[in-house]
Amino acid sequence: MAASNMATGGKKKKHGKETRTQNEEERLEQQHFFRVISAFRHYRTHSMQRLDKAEKCFRQLPLYQQKLLPNHLAHLGELRACVDQNYDFLLNIIKMTENMFENKDYTGNGDVYSDNADVMLSESALPFPREFDMDKVKTTLKQFVRDWSAEGKVERDACYKPIIEEIQQRFPAEQCDPWDLSILVPGAGLGRLAWELARLGYQCQGNEWSFFMLFASNYILNKCEGINSITLHPWIHQFCNNRTSRDQARAVTIPDIDPHSLPQVGNFSMTAGDFLEVYKEQEMWDCVATCYFIDTAHNIVSYVETIHNILKPGGYWINLGPLLYHFADMVNEASIELSYEDLRSVILEFGFEILKEDTKKPTMYIQNTKSMLQYEYDCVYFVARKPLEVANNHTNHSQAV
Repeated sequence: MAASNMATGGKKKKHGKETRTQNEEERLEQQHFFRVISAFRHYRTHSMQRLDKAEKCFRQLPLYQQKLLPNHLAHLGELRACVDQNYDFLLNIIKMTENMFENKDYTGNGDVYSDNADVMLSESALPFPREFDMDKVKTTLKQFVRDWSAEGKVERDACYKPIIEEIQQRFPAEQCDPWDLSILVPGAGLGRLAWELARLGYQCQGNEWSFFMLFASNYILNKCEGINSITLHPWIHQFCNNRTSRDQARAVTIPDIDPHSLPQVGNFSMTAGDFLEVYKEQEMWDCVATCYFIDTAHNIVSYVETIHNILKPGGYWINLGPLLYHFADMVNEASIELSYEDLRSVILEFGFEILKEDTKKPTMYIQNTKSMLQYEYDCVYFVARKPLEVANNHTNHSQAV
């Protein structure tokens, strides 16, 4: 069976000035779509430029110093081969972006491809990607390690396992049918957490706004066939803190499990779009599970409000993650950065009951296990419940906040 269906968050039809605004939004969305396509498409050129620089620097060394490093050029040659292998994989991903959404076609029926459906447009025909976009492509490769490799199991066990076990504890199989429970995973990334919940029989929907993540998750969930059938080299762009040259070039295979192995019972889907725009219908979900998500907000208070609104009375919000506010240092981007102390107060003000809390839960995020440099977050983990009866002073926050 197909692992997931994907749709964009729909917008209501508008008229007049509102229609022009909607058309402009759609134009910008399509522009962003092709900018991300371009970043994937430019990966090889961008990566080879970095290797060209490394080779040039080496050749500028005095000859006697070059002789001290007899394997250096061979290592750069190996990295070039790794780039090619990564690039072939990335091309396969963007080949699958045509008609990937059930209710929207950004490609204009052929904009990604030339007249020959198997030949993609040249790099020059696409908008030139920003350095930020190229970094996102490299991060996407590392996300595959986190979500869909055996190597990523340590990270998944630290981040996803507590959430999954909490859901099983709150909704024990002997008391309820998982099929009757609806779980939402905003910021689903490459979809592993949502997929694992669907594998347990829950009705689970992942939501993601990043085209980088959506392209990649669409491929791994719907197009990938065979366990460990794909070989990546996700660490080749890390030129510092390598213990050995082999560590930089080492391979990682994905997926560690067949994404098509979901049970026939259960329901798994992915939606594309801004969490605040897509989820407006109130009291629809039994559980919202957020992992490394809430700090992606421009306004984290609106995230709390939306989660409260969409949960059924008695529903649970399970969260794990840091507060590395994504827009904090971005020019011309609004960003509300709260301490956890202040965020906790906001959560309580909306009427949530905090049932469980751990403010120092150690986790890692897309870490190279062979690197000399390791980052670890002391994350906040909490389980909050929306009361069965909401007090009157917590029912009209959309007007007060």
